Amino acid sequence: KKADIDALRVPGVMPHLVAATGYVKGVDTVRAGEKIEDVTFTGVEAQFPVVEDVRIGEGRFFDETEEKNNARVIVLGSQVKQDLFNDAPAVGEMVKLKRESFKVVGVMEPRGERAFQNYDTQVFVTLVTAQKVLLGINHISLARLKIDSAENVDEAQELVKSVLRARHNITKKDQDDFSVRSQLDALRIFTTATDALKLFLAAIAALALLVGGIGIMNIMLIAVQERIKEIGLKKAVGATNRAIMQQFLIETVVITIAAGMIGIVLGAGISGVVALVARGLGYQWQYIISWNSIIAALGMSAAIGLIFGLYPARHAARLEPVEALRYE
Repeated sequence: KKADIDALRVPGVMPHLVAATGYVKGVDTVRAGEKIEDVTFTGVEAQFPVVEDVRIGEGRFFDETEEKNNARVIVLGSQVKQDLFNDAPAVGEMVKLKRESFKVVGVMEPRGERAFQNYDTQVFVTLVTAQKVLLGINHISLARLKIDSAENVDEAQELVKSVLRARHNITKKDQDDFSVRSQLDALRIFTTATDALKLFLAAIAALALLVGGIGIMNIMLIAVQERIKEIGLKKAVGATNRAIMQQFLIETVVITIAAGMIGIVLGAGISGVVALVARGLGYQWQYIISWNSIIAALGMSAAIGLIFGLYPARHAARLEPVEALRYE
């Protein structure tokens, strides 16, 4: 509850605390005149800009006095402001959220999506107003705290747990009715998941390369089989085993590089379409083609050609000219 956050703010309880805010969320429509937009509304406290490091582009954020007085004030995300007011000033105007009238006191600077949150498409009201007026609840969904330095995060986590256990009359750790996580914890989890995903994708890529390489090898073995007389004739007129081997290796590498180029074009095209669709849906996805990746892909294609083309090339080079010319 909000009282838990207030307990953490008591001087001396958390010496490394910079700011804290509770959060509740809901979904509804916001109206300005004849314009209506579907939005996520978020109830927060006055210290929200400090905790989240957000900047106000127009006007201001609501203060603690407005919060205590349950004032009907609202701060708009930049995209919501644009949708409702276009380029006209929004500060001082009235909007309706859940049939309640709110005065616009500020507009956030464009921020984009960060950590799966897009504040540009949200609106912000005081925590108490969101709880009592818009949602009819007395609890909070989560609280976020800003600590003065990363070195003090672990200590702050333990202090939060101690305070909450004391307030909730919890004597054993396994009875906690809350969870406390830091951004470092989230980063560790994300890194672990990313590493596992990279390993999984690498295994799939390796399997795909193996299957593709075996396919190339079979194709070249068939090519050797179909060109036995040609090989015999070349060896009969003086072609060396080395020359025959080089010929088939070059052919294999050319095939694999051509296949790699086709894959690059298809991959770039599909990625471009996905990025275009994502932008249309409001996601800030960047379409980037890395030349290093292209060079690496072509190099891998050539390597696959060399490795899996070696056996068919050696098989062709070892054919006896007389037997090859007699082959039917």
